[in-house]
Amino acid sequence: MAKVQRALISVSDKSGIVEFSRRLSELGIEIISTGGTAALLRQNRIAVKDVSEVTGFPEMMDGRVKTLHPKIHGGILALRDQPEHLAQMKGHGILPIDLVVVNLYPFEATAARGASFAEIVEQIDIGGPSMVRAAAKNHEHVAVVVDPADYGLVLAELRDQGGGLSAATRFRLMCKAFQHTAHYDGVISNYLDSLDENKKPTRWSRTLNFQFKKIQDLRYGENPHQQAAFYSSGESGGVSVAHAKQIQGKELSFNNILDADAALGTVLEFSETASVVIKHTNPCGAALSKKSLADAFRKARASDPVSIFGGVIGLNRPVDEETASELKEIFLEIVIAPSFTPEARAVLSSAKRLLNIRLLEVDMGRKDEGGYDLRRVKGGVLVQDWDRGTVDVRSCKVVTKRQPAEEEYEALDFAWRIGRHVKSNAIVFTSRDQVLGVGAGQMSRVDSAKIAVMRSQTHGLDLRGSAVASDAFYPFRDGVDAAAEAGAKAVIQPGGSIKDAEVIAAADEHDMAMVFTGMRHFRH
Repeated sequence: MAKVQRALISVSDKSGIVEFSRRLSELGIEIISTGGTAALLRQNRIAVKDVSEVTGFPEMMDGRVKTLHPKIHGGILALRDQPEHLAQMKGHGILPIDLVVVNLYPFEATAARGASFAEIVEQIDIGGPSMVRAAAKNHEHVAVVVDPADYGLVLAELRDQGGGLSAATRFRLMCKAFQHTAHYDGVISNYLDSLDENKKPTRWSRTLNFQFKKIQDLRYGENPHQQAAFYSSGESGGVSVAHAKQIQGKELSFNNILDADAALGTVLEFSETASVVIKHTNPCGAALSKKSLADAFRKARASDPVSIFGGVIGLNRPVDEETASELKEIFLEIVIAPSFTPEARAVLSSAKRLLNIRLLEVDMGRKDEGGYDLRRVKGGVLVQDWDRGTVDVRSCKVVTKRQPAEEEYEALDFAWRIGRHVKSNAIVFTSRDQVLGVGAGQMSRVDSAKIAVMRSQTHGLDLRGSAVASDAFYPFRDGVDAAAEAGAKAVIQPGGSIKDAEVIAAADEHDMAMVFTGMRHFRH
């Protein structure tokens, strides 16, 4: 294991670099640096040699040219076990560089804040990626560090190994370095490819580059014969299962993650205290409460007390002891919430059978930073915006003779918010604060309505006076007739069918109030 004698440090992200450099210096490692990094180290009384002193050339062209020199790249790329390389180094006065600590110009952050094209292009790093790639290629002799999170691990190993780094560590750092440069180049490519010939933004890039980091291997995919893993897109913002902290239970499965994502997306619809029950990514139960989280859960459970078995629960308030006592009475796969009180955790771990329930904590106050919804098909990928479309139900067009009453408006709003999370064709019956019946994923919209009615009757829920939401327009009046026969008195739908007049007439015949949103929520 060769000893690290010389390090080149040049970083844009300077977090932790002063302390890291000081510890390297204390280990007797000579530090070479550039520009702002060198100035920062000197300000902190850390011995440093300028790159220009090594190369014999000054930094020039506003810092564009400084490390692109044989005395830098020769020191990085030379194979220490090749006599010819060593002789050439000696003949040209090239000193070996054993550790390269570099991270790249902040191109992504500069583009994200809407800087000018010229300013963004100036953040395309040239020397940095060259040094990172050179060091990574020569990983058998040189270590490369691109992530401040690795500073502590590198220092610990240098201390423990007498100033050297193991082959395993250098290999791991090499892999991380190429991931770093691949992401960087992908971001640049995505940005430039999203501009037209006048350098004006277009909606979609001609090519797309994505990089996902593995969170964990999964036991299997949707079915046991499929292998699977869970990856994160790396987006720092947004409320996501990828950012969840599991505090109890078995390892998450492929289907668990899909259902947890559905639970999270549905419960985030509401600022009021809410509980949702997910089965096979569809909300089969949901409720709001002005009393307590436990009350919201009890009502959500009553929406479908059969399907909740083995379900996934989403809650938008910290889980307390009372709610936990309700949860423990049912076999559940996952409970996802902002947090769990110590008392709730004690309840949910009080029996051996409960220890398998996966408890996930998610910061539900994170800012949503956007991103894309990707759907893989064989040979390609479909890319779209996430469905974040919302409506103000009180501003929707009332198309019937009767206007909705205030309580009906509340029920229409609740039904519409739930309906957007149900697989198409989606029909959802609700009161102002409880799901009463759901029909999901049917080939016919009237079939979805019949299933929703059947399920409500099975569970003893009264649809008289309820609201019904349809994720897309009613193509015929039969769906409205079925809803009216079940007792619904208000309907919310996008509108836009060539038979809208017939559908509206049906609603008027049944003395129903109907509003058009002008927005649909297909969910395939």
